[in-house]
Amino acid sequence: MQPLTSGDFTEENEPFALFQKWLDEATKSEPNDPTGMALSTVDADGLPNSRMVLLKGHGPDGFVFYTNTESQKGEELLRQPKAAALFHWKSLRRQIRIRGTVALVSDAESDAYFQSRPRDSRIGAWASQQSRPLESRFALEKAVAAYTLKFGLGEIPRPPYWRGFRITPLYIEFWRDGAFRLHDRSVFRRGAAGEPWTKTRFYP
Repeated sequence: MQPLTSGDFTEENEPFALFQKWLDEATKSEPNDPTGMALSTVDADGLPNSRMVLLKGHGPDGFVFYTNTESQKGEELLRQPKAAALFHWKSLRRQIRIRGTVALVSDAESDAYFQSRPRDSRIGAWASQQSRPLESRFALEKAVAAYTLKFGLGEIPRPPYWRGFRITPLYIEFWRDGAFRLHDRSVFRRGAAGEPWTKTRFYP
């Protein structure tokens, strides 16, 4: 059985450094999308929604992802700017849970990331009316063709509705699988951004 004390990640006292360490290890071991995270929001009735998105930036100020703000998740985040995110790295038998407040990143930050995307992805951001009814696959392909013709070989600007969101964490939990369901859980919590973290080890 794996030891339950000493010398492991539960002794770490800085959550962002530990997140970076685990992400680096996942990048080497996960076959697909180590930055994939399940993002959970709530609708106007308080009913949760979850979906996979890709982490596109992280640091002491939070965790950044991008989306269409007119999509279901975009509208939910603008209405109720709180979210939870979950990373699950099966190859490492680890999870990280994040809960916190959400805010839009700056236009400059959104512009910079949008221009770093492949050209076809930038065209797709214009062509897809995300989360709205689509009559057929052909209608989507037709919209892609129309925007491809519109922009030609020129610059493709960022659609005004395509923005980044940053989750500022108030809760970060690191979980590692243990034999016989005796997992390791280390939880960091704070009352607001900028406040010191309180760390607690939890029973499995």
